[in-house]
Amino acid sequence: MLYVLDEPTTGLHMGDVSELLACFRRLLEAGATLVVIEHNMDVVKQADWVIDLGPEGGAAGGHLVFQGTPEALVANGTGDTSRYLRDALGTAARPALARG
Repeated sequence: MLYVLDEPTTGLHMGDVSELLACFRRLLEAGATLVVIEHNMDVVKQADWVIDLGPEGGAAGGHLVFQGTPEALVANGTGDTSRYLRDALGTAARPALARG
């Protein structure tokens, strides 16, 4: 089963985001594939693979800026997503949601 979610954390309290991530985990454990379009770094840092499009929105966007693991984006990426993801990851180990 393939699920495509567009900004599912919009308007959610951080406690609700944790519940959403638990739901994602159960879907993944059941064999589903998730494609999540998201700006919340607490969600992005748990991805197996990140595709960063930009570098801006509108006419200045839509270009592939980076693709790879969250850790590779922090190590090799440029731009806002890399900087914000670096802050979100800190020195913590790979988050539990990631399967790869």
